[in-house]
Order: sequence, then structure tokens, then C-alpha cells
Amino acid sequence: MKLGLKLLQERARVGSFWWPYIGNLPEAFSVPIFFPGEDIKNLQYAPVLYQVNKRCRFLLEFEQEVRRALDNNKPSDHPFGVQAVGVSALGWAMSAVSSRAFRLYGKKLADGNYDDVPMMLPLIDMCNHSFKPNARILQDQDDRNKKMLVKVVAETEIKQNDCLELNYGGLSNDLFLLDYGFVVPSNPYDCIELKYDGAFLDAASMAAGESSPSFSAPAPWQKEILCQLKLDGEAPLLKVCLRGSEVVEGRLLAALRVVLASDVETVQKHDLNTLKSISVEAPLGIANEVAAFRTVIALCVIALGHFPTKLMEDESILQKGVSDYTELAIQFRIMKKSVIIDVMRDLTRRVKLLSSKETATAQG
Repeated sequence: MKLGLKLLQERARVGSFWWPYIGNLPEAFSVPIFFPGEDIKNLQYAPVLYQVNKRCRFLLEFEQEVRRALDNNKPSDHPFGVQAVGVSALGWAMSAVSSRAFRLYGKKLADGNYDDVPMMLPLIDMCNHSFKPNARILQDQDDRNKKMLVKVVAETEIKQNDCLELNYGGLSNDLFLLDYGFVVPSNPYDCIELKYDGAFLDAASMAAGESSPSFSAPAPWQKEILCQLKLDGEAPLLKVCLRGSEVVEGRLLAALRVVLASDVETVQKHDLNTLKSISVEAPLGIANEVAAFRTVIALCVIALGHFPTKLMEDESILQKGVSDYTELAIQFRIMKKSVIIDVMRDLTRRVKLLSSKETATAQG
């Protein structure tokens, strides 16, 4: 919030050099902290709902902290020109910075790397996002030049009236929505967050046809591997993802393969990287791989069931016409459901391929 407070200070300063820029910033942002309560609920996705609530709580607490810090300031010493710095102003500043600031190289550190510094870049921050950008930001890193030079350089031929597009980064739609106020259709970096929970996985595995899964009570040798995957033991990292850079996050895939296996010696023949890789086909056997994939498919079915509305209902609501905030919230949840469906289709295809190989082997 340091840059956000500086932005508010310049907004309040009479005759600020930056006023022509600040005066042209949006008066409102389409990020979820400004959604009406009903449209926050319309997101229907627990990890983002948690982040929205977390950011709102932070703003409320930070407002109190700022008020306490300013209580005893004389009007002449007031950093914001005696203007009130309430939660609304702080939310505006946070949103302006999150949606428009760039992280650039700052001071050179002792190890030769550069410190990351968030900076507002007038005009440059009007460039749109694309995963196939036609331009990029170039920063002068000459330590002898005290004036930092930042410029936008074309990557391809740009015609008149074409939008300038930069790549904001390989972000999920969660972060695009929370920080920038938009979502990207068919985002290759979008994913679904799940919590690794033994009872939940037992239920999914049984729904997939496994008679006696042991995710909630793994054998000692299985528990040891789960600890190595940081899915058990002290300070475990229980958040796992579907899609994104991998169809199934490697840690989750390895856990499924290991817990659904019964032969410790077969498992011990492989290192963790092999067990985590979906490109290594059926390292513990076809039956084990099919069981693992079917368990993930069952997880997807359960995850879809947690959304109060179905995909067709969402599309029908959009066709009727809704407010901008509602439309964005529904688009977001449609894309989340689409990610889940894509994972199910991918894994169903893999199961069919493995089953056909198993059948061919048996007949041969």
C-alpha cells in the first residue's frame, strides 16, 4: 500500500505535477472488492471469495491504522491535505496500483540481482493484456544513469488504430479478476484450487469404483511419501490444483498413484519426479493409473456440484442482460466450470486409451 498512499497524497496535493495523470485514472474499478454483496456471491468459487473477504478485511483494518497515525497531525503537516482517507479511498488506491502498476528493476543488490519496485507508468499503463503481445516493456538498467528509462518496444508490425498489447504475465483468472477486474477466455494458466483432504478423496475414489481407498488412513510407507510431497506431516501445503501448467498437479497425481497402490516395492522403484509426472504413462501399472484418473474425474464431478448453478443456467442468465458486475461474476464462474469440464474430458480420453491398451495386452 506504500505506492497507493503516495497516489492518494498526490491526488490531494494542490498543483501536483502528477494531477493530469491521476485525474484521468478511472473513478471506479471492476475488481470484486467493489462488487455489490450479491455479485460477490455470484462468483460461486470459494478460493476467490476467500481472497475478496481477505482484501476487504485488510482495507478495514488498514483504515483504522491510517486514522490512528493521522490523529495528532496538525493541518499544516497532514500528508493528505486534511482529506479523509477512508476505506473507499484506500480501496480505490489499492485497485489503481494493482491494476496499473508494473514491477520494475530497482536498486542493484549485493548479489548482483535487482530489487523489484512497483511503479506507475503513465500512458504505458493503458496498454491492454494479451498472451500474444505485440509489444514489450524495456527498462534501461545502466547503473551510471540515475534517470530510469522505460519504453515500450514493438514485437511485431503494429498498424494504425491497433491496440498496444503487453503480456501481464502467466496469471490465472483468479488474479486477473482480483487485481485487474477482467477475465481471459480460454486462459491456459487458469486452474481450479482444491484442498487435499483424506476423507474427501476417499469419497471421490469410492464414487470412482474403488472398494477400499485409504487416503484418510494411509499405510506408514504411503504416509512417508505424502510427507515428502508436503501433503502430510508438519506444516503441510494442502492446496493442490487442476489444470494450469499441468492437467493434474504433480503432487496430487503422485499422492493418488501411491495411495491407490498396494505394492510398496513397485512404488519404491520410482523417484518422486516420476510419480509426479503425467507424461510418464502408468509407472505403477495401468490399473493404478486408471484408478487415479477416475478419482480425479470424480473430484471434478464433486467440484462442479459445489456450484449452485449449472453452466447452461449461467449462459441463459447472460442472454437476458445483467449489470456489468453481474456479467463479470458469471463469466468468471463459467470459465471455472469450463476448466473442470476440460480436465474431465482430458482424463476420460486418457482412461479410454489406457483401457484399450490393457484390453489389447490381455488379448495378446
